[in-house]
Amino acid sequence: MSTTEQTTFDVEALRRGIEERDAATLAALYTDDAELCIVDSVNSPSDPRILRGSAIGAFLADIAARDMTHFLDRVVATGDHVAYVESCRYPDGTRVLCAAVLDLAGGRISRQLCVQAWDGA
Repeated sequence: MSTTEQTTFDVEALRRGIEERDAATLAALYTDDAELCIVDSVNSPSDPRILRGSAIGAFLADIAARDMTHFLDRVVATGDHVAYVESCRYPDGTRVLCAAVLDLAGGRISRQLCVQAWDGA
């Protein structure tokens, strides 16, 4: 094990985790005390869904287990921040679009805001 702390974010691991539906790869990108904030048609900006710690891993595992495709697009990484757009599609054609902004600590995700929109929602 290296004693050098990673300070740059691994965008390719993010891409692999999202596009290959690999929850373990994605979970490894988060700090132990990370916070994930989700805003969508069910979770308003005034009352977002907040996940912390191991709940993030469970959420990622649930998403990865779904029969759908994911595509990472428009990734911007600078300093301690990353932003990206993720496009998803279910087999029935339903689409989901997520815009995410990440705050990093030591090259890992410490906070994430995900704003998502679903077809028909």
